[in-house]
Amino acid sequence: MTKLSIEPVTRVEGHGKVTLSFDDSGKLDKVNFHVVEVRGFEKFLEGRYIEDAPIFTPRICGICQVSHHLASAKAVDKVFGVKIPETANMLRNLMQQASNVHSHALHFGMLASPDLMFPTTDDALKRNLLGVAGENMDMIKDSIAMRKVGQTIVQKVGGRAIHPVTAIVGGQSKPLTEEERDELLTLSDNLVETAERTLNVGKEMVENLKEKDLMNLGYFESYHMGLVNNGAQDIYEGNIRVVNSEGKIEYEFDPAEYANYITEGVRPYSYLKFPYLTEKGEGEGKGAYRVNTLSRLNVCDKMPTPIAQKYYEEFVKTYGKPAHQPMLFHYARLIELLSSSELIRKFLEDDKIVDTDVRAEVDPKNITGEGVGCVEAPRGTLIHHFKTDDRGIINDTNLVVATVQNNPAMDIGVQKVAEKYIKTPEDAKPHILNHMEMVIRAYDPCLSCATHTIGEEPKMLSMDVYQGGKLIKTL
Repeated sequence: MTKLSIEPVTRVEGHGKVTLSFDDSGKLDKVNFHVVEVRGFEKFLEGRYIEDAPIFTPRICGICQVSHHLASAKAVDKVFGVKIPETANMLRNLMQQASNVHSHALHFGMLASPDLMFPTTDDALKRNLLGVAGENMDMIKDSIAMRKVGQTIVQKVGGRAIHPVTAIVGGQSKPLTEEERDELLTLSDNLVETAERTLNVGKEMVENLKEKDLMNLGYFESYHMGLVNNGAQDIYEGNIRVVNSEGKIEYEFDPAEYANYITEGVRPYSYLKFPYLTEKGEGEGKGAYRVNTLSRLNVCDKMPTPIAQKYYEEFVKTYGKPAHQPMLFHYARLIELLSSSELIRKFLEDDKIVDTDVRAEVDPKNITGEGVGCVEAPRGTLIHHFKTDDRGIINDTNLVVATVQNNPAMDIGVQKVAEKYIKTPEDAKPHILNHMEMVIRAYDPCLSCATHTIGEEPKMLSMDVYQGGKLIKTL
C-alpha cells in the first residue's frame, strides 16, 4: 500500500492534513481530511462564572474573536434574562460587521488570491502572496486598507483590536464617543468603494476558473444553512434557515432550538466532529449541510444593502440558486464584504450610535440557568450554548463552530478532487494536490476554532517515521 499526504494544509488558520491511500495495485483507495490538533475550551469553561464567558471564548481564535465574543455575550444575556439597549445592540452589530470586513479582506487578499490567480502552476514559489503582489499590488493594498478599517473599528468599539472585552451582560461596558465616531467615519470614507473594487477584481478571477475547467472543484450538492432576518441575509441576528439541494426551505427555527435539528457525529481519523441534520441521516453525505458565505446567499431572499443587492442579483442570475460550487464561496465572500462595508457606514452615520444608554440593569439573582447565543461568524453559523447552576457557574458548554459544520463538506470535497484527477500515485502532481487544498481554502476554515472539544479520541491518526528517506514504521 502507498500513502501520500499533504501536510500541512497551508494558508488556513490551524493545523490539518490530507492523506491519500493507494491499494497494492496502485489504485486510489481512500482520501481523508484530518484535523490533528485538540483544544479544550468546552471543558475548561466548566466551573467559571457565566459572565466571564465573553472574555474567555475570544481566545479560541485571533481572527474570529469578535464572533465568539458576541455569541457568548448574547448567550449570557439570555442566562440573566436581560434585553440590551438599542445602542448597545447597534455597537455589537457594528463590531460584527467590522470583523467580517477584516476577515474577508484577509482571506481573499492573502490566503485565497494565490489559488485564484495561479490555479494550475506547479511552482509553489509563485503561488503565494508575493506572487500575487507581483501581478496586482493594488489589490493587496486594498485588502490591507480594508483590514485596517475593520480592526480599528473593533478596537474603538470592543476595547481591543484582538480579543475584545466590551460586550458584557446587559449590553456594552462603554459607549462610542463623538470623537471616535468622527474618526471612524473619516477612516471608512472610501471603504464601500474599495470593497466594490475588490469584488469586481475577485469576480473576474473566479469566473476565469471556468476557462480552466476548475469551477467544479470539489462539487457536490447539499443542504445549506444560515441566519436570515425577515428573509434578508444577516450575520448578527435572526432565525436559522436551512434549504435543501434544490433551494426549498426545509427548516427555519430560533437558534435556541438548534439541538432539535443538528447532531454531531465522529469519525476515527479526525479530531473534528462531523455534524449533520438530525432527521436526514449521516454517512456518504446524507444530512450534510454547509455554512459560510455561499450558504448564506443560498438561504436568504435578499441582501440588506442596496449595492450588495445588485451584485447578489447578478450572482443568482449567473450561477442559479442554490449554487453548490465551493469556488463560489470566494465570490459570495466578496459580496458579503461589500454588504458589511455598507452597513458600517450606515451604523456610523446614525446618531443613535453615540447614545450613552448602552447597558440595561441586571439582577444577579435572576438566573435562568441556560442561554444560547448565535451569530454568523465569517466562516458560518456559530452557536454558543451554556448551562449554569443557580449561582451562575457554568456546568455545561457546547460550542457549535462554523468550520466544524463544514468538515463533512471539506472531507467530501478532497475526495471528489482525488477521484477526478488522481488514479495512481504518479498523477499526484503539485498543482493537482493544490487543487485539494483549494477546495479546503474555499471554505476559509478556522481549524483552531473547530477543534474545541475533548471527546472520543480518533483511532486512526498516524505518524510516519522515516530514516534516510526510508519509512521505518508508522505510529
